[in-house]
Amino acid sequence: MLSGLDSLLTAEFRADEPGGAVLIMKGDSTVYMRCIGLADLETRDEITPNTLFNLGSISKTFVANGILILAEEGRLSLQNPLSIYFPEFRSREIANMVTITHLLTHTSGLPDIRPVDENREFFITAKDYDNFAPVMQAEKLNFSPGEKYEYSNPAFNGLALIIEKVSGVKWQQFIAERIFAPAGMTTSTITDGPHPEEGVAHAYELVNGKWEESDYGEFPTFPAAGNGGVWSSVMELALYEKAISQNLFLGKELTEKSRSIYRPESWSDTVPPFIGYSWFIGEGEFLGEENSFGARFVYHTGDQGGFRAFHVAIPEKDILYVGLFNRPPEDLNCIIRTGLTLLNKYNWLD
Repeated sequence: MLSGLDSLLTAEFRADEPGGAVLIMKGDSTVYMRCIGLADLETRDEITPNTLFNLGSISKTFVANGILILAEEGRLSLQNPLSIYFPEFRSREIANMVTITHLLTHTSGLPDIRPVDENREFFITAKDYDNFAPVMQAEKLNFSPGEKYEYSNPAFNGLALIIEKVSGVKWQQFIAERIFAPAGMTTSTITDGPHPEEGVAHAYELVNGKWEESDYGEFPTFPAAGNGGVWSSVMELALYEKAISQNLFLGKELTEKSRSIYRPESWSDTVPPFIGYSWFIGEGEFLGEENSFGARFVYHTGDQGGFRAFHVAIPEKDILYVGLFNRPPEDLNCIIRTGLTLLNKYNWLD
């Protein structure tokens, strides 16, 4: 039934090179599972359904849910300005204008002024605070908060720091206790400095015909875990999605709000809003202009070093489609689009 997806993966990935894992679930049933390639070119460990990959920006959804847990408990308000948490802001006006909601929805207008290219050696080890600190020196915004969408990695470094300030524990510990544990994600972990160095897949990029490692230690901003520090497997992402749908760590109201489009009154962009609290909502750019499935997708992708990832949920069809890779596929969107096209062809397996 999904032989087209299988053929695509077979053509792209080889068993003796970096590869990936792809999982499609319909409710509690596994519709498709394929693992191909090596998790580590030195040890020759093969990729399995339980191999841990860096999730890249899918990590942002865990940070967002951590913030929402605190909001649900009344320990913070999503309308709180950043001035409550960060007196270090050079501009008090900016700190008073930008709220937690703006960070969650990439609508803050805060400029990413981190000098990563000029100081790659520093950012190889720089953690969340050191990645958010340059942003706090901004003297002006790119636009007024809530007017437009502009993707921001430092925003989620800031949100991770807010979790620490409010909870009183490391944000990695908070996520492990409040999300991983109730979801049953027993092997997932989160970067905390030079971690993890073993027990996970390594990532690679093809340079002049040779696979070169491109992950922690080689690619800058890896230790900035708030925007991309979660490590998990396709099997545990399935547990994560199940925990979300069953409200195991967050109540129904905020869960639904996080997966609904945020529509600020001040929106002035030519493109309509398309994001919730970290989750993207809709059919997505990866589908291409020629496709329209008429289904509501809740999704996020990840891209860090040689790692690539996607997590696509179709709540109304009870479908989850995830893929984790330790090398950049030739066309990640093609893999996503092929799977969705086939699922649509078979009426979402109803």
